[in-house]
Amino acid sequence: MSQKPPADRDELAISHARPYTAPGVRVFYDRGRCLHFAECVRGLPQVFDVQKRPWIQPKNASAEQVAEVVRRCPSGALHYRLEEGPREEPEQPTRVEFVANGPINLRGDLSIDVPGGRMREVRASLCRCGRTENEPFCDKACTSTGWSSEPPTATTVLDERNE
Repeated sequence: MSQKPPADRDELAISHARPYTAPGVRVFYDRGRCLHFAECVRGLPQVFDVQKRPWIQPKNASAEQVAEVVRRCPSGALHYRLEEGPREEPEQPTRVEFVANGPINLRGDLSIDVPGGRMREVRASLCRCGRTENEPFCDKACTSTGWSSEPPTATTVLDERNE
């Protein structure tokens, strides 16, 4: 991000995301934050279909159904705005999940330092390997670099001492 994000909570998460519009709902997709957990594809395959262009077609379900599935996106790559209805509210209390050999998934009232300033968010997958090129968000650099969240086994430690 090259500038400080706007102060409104909705705008912070979606300011650099591509919009997909249908009556009643607008879906925003930030490709740089997508970790392919596939909650969207499994939840509403008629809306989120990677074989079609555009791959997000919110007109194929009700606005409420689209919003419900978007809220499942752990990385925060997807957001929505309803024409009529409430904004997405943060989970209370904040929930933290460590994904094996992957990111820290957070859900709650989040305040995240990003290169352009501070970002308010309700869902995010943050890097824990320290190798991401999309700080502070995970970009799966852990997978390509062989980083593991698992502690070395006793056998591995013994093998290293015996070499």
